Amino acid sequence: MLFVPCGGRPKSLGVRLARIVLLVYTVMLWPKPVMAVEMMLPKVYSAEVDVSGWLMSEKLDGVRGYWDGSQLLSKNGKRFYPPAAFVLDWPPFPVEGELWGGRSTFAETVSSVKKQQPHDGWLKLKFAIFDVPSSRGRFSERLARASDWFSAHPTPYAFVLPQITVRDSAHLQQELKRIETLGGEGLIVRRPDSYYSAGRTDEILKVKNCQDAEAKVIAHLPGKGRNRGRLGALLVALDNGTQFKIGSGFSDNERESPPPIGALITFKYYGKHPSGIPRFPSFLRIRSDRNL
Repeated sequence: MLFVPCGGRPKSLGVRLARIVLLVYTVMLWPKPVMAVEMMLPKVYSAEVDVSGWLMSEKLDGVRGYWDGSQLLSKNGKRFYPPAAFVLDWPPFPVEGELWGGRSTFAETVSSVKKQQPHDGWLKLKFAIFDVPSSRGRFSERLARASDWFSAHPTPYAFVLPQITVRDSAHLQQELKRIETLGGEGLIVRRPDSYYSAGRTDEILKVKNCQDAEAKVIAHLPGKGRNRGRLGALLVALDNGTQFKIGSGFSDNERESPPPIGALITFKYYGKHPSGIPRFPSFLRIRSDRNL
């Protein structure tokens, strides 16, 4: 059989089929758009909320990760490239957690996971698992599924984050103080009977003695005294346009080579003035994981 296109030469059925197959393969191999992973996100704890009976764990200062059963993704759906040894014997179902290199190692963790090829730096990290989003049960039941898997398939590079039952508010504050003394960031508390629901929810709360936020660097302000000739403070702006200075929290190296103009930084603070300006703001780090 011959197909004769208008104004063209006849084409055999075999040639047309070959072209169709080529088109199908091209579509299959075409890069897929990056899609964010719909995760369950915490709200901020308030002392008015009674969390007795909830489960608490350390809030790890790492990079959010999502294992979909075959590959490791960021919260924005971008693929990570760990070596095969890192994900060996991980479960065939999704688990969610934090890629973590230990306390005060955030910058090193981000540097490792941003590289788009496997490398041994991954082997200094661990995947701390705190949920199983595909399971339909309550939080404690979902986490038990992950615990069962890793008990049967132990690995040095992944673990289920331990959970402690909160007795009362005094117990919560005692554990928070212990974690902060060790250099940790704070706590996460979760309702043990909560179902997985993507988005920010009051069934997960982050507990910290200070708050943190992000701001854009507008200018470098010169230092005085011992900081003469280097950074004294950053002039920054919040998303709503509120401007203020951050003059503390910097190492000597960061004062010599400060965050560039236009960079997004994370800072900590203790409440806000009536004007909306954060109280006692202190620099934490450049937000280098923003696009992960």
